[in-house]
Amino acid sequence: MLNASAFPDPPRELPRGRGVFCNRTLNFRALRAIGYDMDYTLVGYRADVFERRVYEMVLESFLAEGWPVEELVFDPEMVARGLIIDTELGNLVKANRFGFIKRAMHGTQALDFATQRDVYTHVLVDLAEDRWVFLNTLFSLSEGCLYAQMVELLDQGKLPKVRGYEELYRRVRAKVDAQHLEGKLKAEIAAAPERFVVLDSEAALALLDQRTAGKKLVLITNSEWSFTQRMMTFAYDPFLPGGMTWRQLFDLVIVSARKPDFFTERALFFEIVTDDGLLRPLVGPLQPGRAYLGGCAAQVEQDLGISGEQILYVGDHMFGDVHVSKRLLRWRTALVLPELEAEVAALESFRDTELVLAARMEEKERLESQLSQARISLQRLRGRYGPAPSLSPAELETSIQELRSRLSALDAEIAPLARASTELTNSRWGLLTRAGNDKSHLARQVERYADVYTSRVSNFLHATPFVYLRSPRGSLPHDPSSPGGPPLSPAISAEEPGEA
Repeated sequence: MLNASAFPDPPRELPRGRGVFCNRTLNFRALRAIGYDMDYTLVGYRADVFERRVYEMVLESFLAEGWPVEELVFDPEMVARGLIIDTELGNLVKANRFGFIKRAMHGTQALDFATQRDVYTHVLVDLAEDRWVFLNTLFSLSEGCLYAQMVELLDQGKLPKVRGYEELYRRVRAKVDAQHLEGKLKAEIAAAPERFVVLDSEAALALLDQRTAGKKLVLITNSEWSFTQRMMTFAYDPFLPGGMTWRQLFDLVIVSARKPDFFTERALFFEIVTDDGLLRPLVGPLQPGRAYLGGCAAQVEQDLGISGEQILYVGDHMFGDVHVSKRLLRWRTALVLPELEAEVAALESFRDTELVLAARMEEKERLESQLSQARISLQRLRGRYGPAPSLSPAELETSIQELRSRLSALDAEIAPLARASTELTNSRWGLLTRAGNDKSHLARQVERYADVYTSRVSNFLHATPFVYLRSPRGSLPHDPSSPGGPPLSPAISAEEPGEA
C-alpha cells in the first residue's frame, strides 16, 4: 500500500487564470527544445505604460510635421488585442470566429446596432484581404488608439493631405514602427526598466527546471543585442542562484531575428563576440552557449539536430511567433496572453450571475417552444389540416398572448444580465475570447495555431517539464450536458434581443 507521506507536498493552488490551457495534447517529456520570444513573453511589460510612451512619441513626430494632434490623449481602454481595423471604412471591429462582425466603432464612437447591420450585413472579415489589419499583440494598443482618434480628425477635414482611411492607417503604422526601430524608445526603457517591466520571480526557476530536465533552451527575439542583454539581466539575474546569469539558461541566444522571416527564409548568422556587440560571420555550425544575430530557423534545426514536433516555441505574437512556426515548420506552439488572468477572474466573479442567466435562458427556450406549438396549432386549425388541437381558437389566441407577455417580461430581466456579460473586462469590447455568443476571431486563431496558451511563462513552473497536457473533448451543439452538471444553455448577447 502506498504511503501518502512518501510523496512531496502538493503545489500551492494557483488562480485558474495561471493555468496552461491545452488545444492539442502536448507531452512535455517528448520535447527536446523550447524556444522563447523575449518582449511580452520572457519579459513582461506594463502595457499601459509601454504603449502610452509609444503613443506619446508618435504624437511628437506628427506634431513636428504640423499635424493638429496636440489635444489627443492615450486611452488604454479604447482598443484591445484581437480587434481588426477596417482600412476601407476607417472602423475598428470585433468579429467572431466565422468573420461576422459583432461590434464596430468609427473613430471613437461605437456604431449603433442598425448602422452596424447596414454596413456589415454582407461583409465577412477575411484576414487574407489587405482591407483588414489584425491587432494581435499588445504592441498594437497605441496604434489602434491613435488610428481611431485620427479617423475623427480626417472626417472633420483637419488632415487635408491624407487621402482616405487606408492612407491614414499606413501613415500611423509607419510612425509606430519607427518608434520600435529607432533607439530613443528602447534607450528610455533600458535606462529605467523598473518603470516598464513587470518582474516575475518564478520565471527564472521555470526555465532552470526545463534546462535541468534536459531541454535545450533557445532565445529568439527581434530585439537587438544591447536591449536584450539589458532586459534579460534585469528580469532574470536577481532570481538565479549562486551568481548564475541569464546567459547560462540558454543553449542559443538569437537577436535581431527578423521574425516572421526567420522562420520562412534562409539567412546568415553572425556571432556576437563581445558584450558591446562586436560581430563576425559565423563559420561552421552554431555553438552552444553563444549569442548570434540574424540567421534562420532551418539552421537552428540542423545544428541542434532537432526539428518539427520536438520543438516548442513560446511567444506573444499570433502571426510572427505562433502561426508561422506552426504552419511552416510544424513546431509545437505556446501563446502567451497576459490578459488571460484578468479575463478568467472576471468570468469567475460573474459565475453566479451567469448561472441565473443560464436558468432564465432555459426558461425562455421552454416558453418559446410552447409559443411555437401554440402558433402552429392555431395555423393548422384555421387551415383545416393536420391533427386537431385540444384547444379552441380563442383558447389558443389567449395562450399565445400570455406566452408573449411572459417572454417580454423575461427578456426585460435577461437584457441587463446579458449586457453585463458582454462588458466584462472592457465596456467597449468585452472579453478577449468572446464576440457576442460566439468565440472571437482571436480565440479562433488561438485555437487553430496555439497548441497551448497561458498568461505568463512562469506558469510552466507549476506544470513542470514532465507534464502531459491533454486537450479536452471538443464540444458540439448536439452533445448532451455532462452528467450531474447544469443543462447546456446558450447565453444571449445584448445585441440579440429575444423575439416573441
